[in-house]
Amino acid sequence: MERRDSRQATSDYPHPFIHKLKLTRAQRIRGMVLGTILFPIRVLLVTLCFLMMWPIARLRLAGLSEEERSRPIVAGWRWWLLHSIIRFLSRAAFFFLGFWVRVKGRRAGCKEAPVLAVAPHSSFLDMLVLPETQLATVVSRSENQKIPVIGALLGFNQSVMVNRKNPESRKQAIAQIIERLTSNGYWPQMLMFPEGTTTNGTILIKFKRGAFLAGVPVQPVLLHYPNKLDTVRWTHKGTTWIETLWHTCSQLYTNVTVEFLPVYTPSQEEKDDPNLYADNVQKLMAKTLGIPATDHVMEGRVPTRMLGGLSLPLEPPARETLSLLHKDGLRESEVEVALTQMIDRCQSEQGWRAVADELVPLMGLTDRQTAAKICGLYSKDDKVDLRQIYLSVAAVSSFMDFKSLLHIAFTLYDREGHGSLTAVDVSDLMGAIVGSPQYHTEELYSELSWRGAPTEQELFRVLTTHPTYQKLISEYLASEGAESTTPSTPLINGKVGNNNEGLPNDNRSALLYKTADNSSALPHKKDD
Repeated sequence: MERRDSRQATSDYPHPFIHKLKLTRAQRIRGMVLGTILFPIRVLLVTLCFLMMWPIARLRLAGLSEEERSRPIVAGWRWWLLHSIIRFLSRAAFFFLGFWVRVKGRRAGCKEAPVLAVAPHSSFLDMLVLPETQLATVVSRSENQKIPVIGALLGFNQSVMVNRKNPESRKQAIAQIIERLTSNGYWPQMLMFPEGTTTNGTILIKFKRGAFLAGVPVQPVLLHYPNKLDTVRWTHKGTTWIETLWHTCSQLYTNVTVEFLPVYTPSQEEKDDPNLYADNVQKLMAKTLGIPATDHVMEGRVPTRMLGGLSLPLEPPARETLSLLHKDGLRESEVEVALTQMIDRCQSEQGWRAVADELVPLMGLTDRQTAAKICGLYSKDDKVDLRQIYLSVAAVSSFMDFKSLLHIAFTLYDREGHGSLTAVDVSDLMGAIVGSPQYHTEELYSELSWRGAPTEQELFRVLTTHPTYQKLISEYLASEGAESTTPSTPLINGKVGNNNEGLPNDNRSALLYKTADNSSALPHKKDD
């Protein structure tokens, strides 16, 4: 049942970060009737459990000095009395929510496996695994300490706290995690969700390496929700957290199986390479679940997949931009004119940065909201880099062949006009073509520069012939979901086809004619 539902979800949604519960009319009516009765009762009972846990959690650390709080509490009344009460109330809370938990396999001891790696990560409701792991310690955002009750429970748990926005805090958290995992049983087991975010369970996304940095044995733990209705998922898009809670509480009961797999002991090669270790554990867990192991990740709030170090958004900004332009009434030829005006603006004294209000006349829009949405796709502030819009949209359109596009991109980012690119230039250029910032282009730059400074010809050769980066053009820029009126440029026998033929002359600037045979370069303009 679980695997059949997973295959269905794969066909319904374009990537694993979307989950929308689909209910029949009968299921919806049944959910409304039961939810009206069960939801308030269950929420009330869970609230009472948390209110009882609050003072008990505070009591555990009461009267202890900072030095004593920095050591594990695994003995005395603070352990055998308070720990048992919190564990009982935690189990009761999830029981009141309707969860019927079944445990499969044996949980390894702390010395045998210092860390428990749990997947798939579905929602905040996955924390039901904690009572089944003797309330193993966790890693949490430092902001959660300020939340009533939750902050007290994190203190009780002696969790590792990290401020994700502070690099120094992240370094300290990593050092603290490694210290605990290599303490030979001095600290209790740690529980981690290596995916780092929630998915719809159709695949396992790439594991983060935090649980594998210490190179110690790991016990994989699988969470199964074998129910007719998959109500527990809460992902990047789709069902909201309150809907997840409502639909789950509206069921008479929700089955969950916590499955402890055999302990995975890393080889020396895996100890030396945490990424390899993480990938191998991911593949093992995916194989057991019967679902794919992929390189999808969530960068910030952008769902992506990796390709040779490049981060490719699963929701390309360029395709969303094209959709917004078409909704605003722009035909294909008018989109091309807008792009031409954009590149002309980049060469002018005004430079390549623009605000949403400037995009309206520049792109021939009738609605400022459309301009604001496009701006938001590429930038977090009120200014957007026109080169990113131009190159990313042109890359998924049929306005010019890829060689011409790459020539324009190269001349835009060859800031010094030396005919070669620096590592930063390569990162910025690929970010513009993909439509999303690129932070891990070392592999690409190494491939480009092994024979000298990266030139335009070398960049074109690598992107069109290298097996990895060839996929950028043949798969990503021509992926499913492209507008039927703006097909991506395909690779034909390893060469990029020319799609310039047949385009009306009055819609093409002199720049595009010049770049068709790479015979000229753009004037260089420093970013304002």
